Amino acid sequence: MKLSTLLASAALAIGLAGGAYADDKTKVGFVYVGPVGDGGWTYEHDQGRLAVEAEFGDKVETVYVENVAEGPDSERVMTQMALDGADLIFTTSFGYMDPTINVAAKFPNVKFEHATGYKRADNVSTYSARFYEGRAIQGHIAGKMTKSNIVGYIGSFPIPEVIRGINSAFIHAKKVNPDVEFKIIWAYTWFDPAKEADAANVLIEQGADVVLQHTDSTAPQAAAQEAGNVITFGQASDMGQYAPMPRVSSIIDDWAPYYVARTKAVMDGTWASTDTWDGIGAGMVGIGEITDAVPADVKAEALALKASIADGSYHPFTGPLKKQDGSDFLAEGETADDGTLAGMNFYVEGITGDIPN
Repeated sequence: MKLSTLLASAALAIGLAGGAYADDKTKVGFVYVGPVGDGGWTYEHDQGRLAVEAEFGDKVETVYVENVAEGPDSERVMTQMALDGADLIFTTSFGYMDPTINVAAKFPNVKFEHATGYKRADNVSTYSARFYEGRAIQGHIAGKMTKSNIVGYIGSFPIPEVIRGINSAFIHAKKVNPDVEFKIIWAYTWFDPAKEADAANVLIEQGADVVLQHTDSTAPQAAAQEAGNVITFGQASDMGQYAPMPRVSSIIDDWAPYYVARTKAVMDGTWASTDTWDGIGAGMVGIGEITDAVPADVKAEALALKASIADGSYHPFTGPLKKQDGSDFLAEGETADDGTLAGMNFYVEGITGDIPN
């Protein structure tokens, strides 16, 4: 055999080996509703992606697309990821639910994981965190620290996940401060710093000296800092650059262990469609440092509440509770079941205003 033929054969062998090696990589895609630099929701999901890379090294390849609008555009992005060879795709916003189901039906060999939704298929799992547990702790601190007795709340969209959080925060603020009032503004966006800042400023003008948010940017923190003497809480991520004031604590979404575990399940062939809903006890919901701007006794109470939720001895939705219209919700000592929480479409008694359609 000529030397040139030998070299060509060797090159071909190396190429084939390299191709086989590349094919052995597990490709994991992430679809994000905001930018990875939002400092909140999408930032934490991307930290989970980076954790997958750190855990598995050159055994995985991760890809992501940020700022993907909910609706038809997300379906296009998911389809392209699947066509590009993704083995596993995480779709990380509620509005991606139907597009995820639609695309999954076309790619039965690709595994999909949808965050915060409820529709599953043989190749679609759902996962979320019990953010309402963290809201209970925020509500306790808010109720204790407000001087105006007005707590502002910036909602994204009127879906059960957001309504649960409002109710949980209100219940626990009201427990420690019967005079507390919630003012709610719906921003109709997950991430829009200008809208979020406007909402925060309106709430502050209406007398709120505590502002909670279920939106993804740090704009409400900046607005509160500029106003002065307004307390805020980091949302989804720590937002610690605004500590010790206005940000006195935070809810932190820790997706990394879940993303690592689900990627490993695809790699070892054990992945199965399932629903995961974890909270403080499992570590999916973290409570950021409570700063010294919070009085020591209030901090101790908040940490005790966190511990009781984590060990299961206390449920944030424990009766007696009534619905906004005065009808019974939970009897004395009764706790809400997951089905009721998952579909929550009402305010609890004491919250004013209507939930938009």
